[in-house]
Amino acid sequence: MDLAANTRIHAENIWLAQGLPGQSLTYLRLGDRPDPAVNSSFKLGSVAQQITIGLSGLSAAHLHYLRSGQSQYVSVDPRHAILEFKSESYWLLNGEKPEGALFDELAGVYQTKDGFVRIHTNFHHHKEGILHLLKCEGTRESVQAALLHWNAQEFEDQAAARKMCATKARFFNEWDSHPHSIALKNSPPVELIKVGDAPKRDKGLPSHSPLEGIRVLDLTRILAGPVAGRTLAAHGADVLLVTSPNLPALPFLDKDTSRGKRTTQLDLTSDTDRLTLEDLAKETDVFLQAYRPGGLREKGFGVEDLAKMRPGIVYASLSAYGWEGPWKDRRGFDSLVQNATGFGFAEAEAFRSFRGQSDEVTSPKALPCQAIDHAAGYLLAFGIITALCKTITEGGTWEVRVSLAGVAQWIRSLGQLGSESAFNESLALPPCTVPQAEEIAALAVKLKQALPVTATFEEQKHVEMTAIGHAAKLSLTPVREGEAPLVLDAHEARWLPRG
Repeated sequence: MDLAANTRIHAENIWLAQGLPGQSLTYLRLGDRPDPAVNSSFKLGSVAQQITIGLSGLSAAHLHYLRSGQSQYVSVDPRHAILEFKSESYWLLNGEKPEGALFDELAGVYQTKDGFVRIHTNFHHHKEGILHLLKCEGTRESVQAALLHWNAQEFEDQAAARKMCATKARFFNEWDSHPHSIALKNSPPVELIKVGDAPKRDKGLPSHSPLEGIRVLDLTRILAGPVAGRTLAAHGADVLLVTSPNLPALPFLDKDTSRGKRTTQLDLTSDTDRLTLEDLAKETDVFLQAYRPGGLREKGFGVEDLAKMRPGIVYASLSAYGWEGPWKDRRGFDSLVQNATGFGFAEAEAFRSFRGQSDEVTSPKALPCQAIDHAAGYLLAFGIITALCKTITEGGTWEVRVSLAGVAQWIRSLGQLGSESAFNESLALPPCTVPQAEEIAALAVKLKQALPVTATFEEQKHVEMTAIGHAAKLSLTPVREGEAPLVLDAHEARWLPRG
């Protein structure tokens, strides 16, 4: 069986597992050679094109069919898809590179007495917590010197006990015997659970976008959850991103992932703002959240609360490590999940083989993009849209679950490419430059800034964002690129009129 056919089977399995009609798969038009699409031994072209972006687009097309009776084709170019998996690196403001970076200067892999660990320090409190644990200065040299006095497992355990973000680098066989890996063994990459009864959703009037008239409360941060919300907005949903003024932000990521959304801020420690969120929740169709497990339940916005408050809602949750097992409450990010579950050493082994080096791997090698985050985001969007389809065909209240660790497990299950074809230099992702690389410029779109209603004359100066356009192409309902809020409080905390 050739690579494209094998990958298509994986896409079909995810689609059919949700009870969706097999006939719809004939409308998914994909290339014959999804891999390699980037310099990696993992099948990231298949992950990006055929499965995650492809299925999220196909689910939107199916929802449009349920609402209008019109079928349409969905196509995705694999190289475009993999570049969209790194969209956070390719945006400009008024033709200039923005300030900031994907990772803090201390984040990364460090050697320990017996191996390697990776730390995540993008948030100030996480950085300070790691430095306090290591009792060292805030430089890479000082962190490295301190970690040479630690065992990798001991450091991972101590960091987790303090709610900091670090993982030990493992080989696949080490992860396979880990208690949490065993707990995840049969977890699907996306899970839909019916959590309550509700009448069938009214289809609404035919529209120009599959999700037109659908309201989404987006309470997510960083990459995976925000990518899901951005995808829903591209297919026509009114996505209201709600963040807290009390939590740290990452503007470099927020500006890219908030494209097409409206943004507002609410302080859930305030009774007034909590009631505002409750009013919004009573009129939303989708509640998308990525807070730590149990964090919103404590404030009255858990899945059980929303099922009672708004029967027929789709409640979508993203977690780092899933809902079962000893790590279910741990904080985590793509880079940490890669490191903990074996991807770093597996990629390093393949790269050394490509270079003809037979000695043992000395350090892990990261994937060329945050593939787990982006894949999780598109699978979450697929799950949400699929659940919306079910509210039309079956009725009910639905929960959608996606975890980074579960998605990592699924990506691994697709297998690896031969090292001789995996690391072709022509597949390397281009750097973010001004002017933009030719292939980036060819895929770029221009977005106007979404100005707050209270914007002053000075604030109304023209700001234009350049970003990677959406890779999913729908033949009847093209995606909406929308506007770019650029700030987290650009709009009032209220819904737009439906339709």
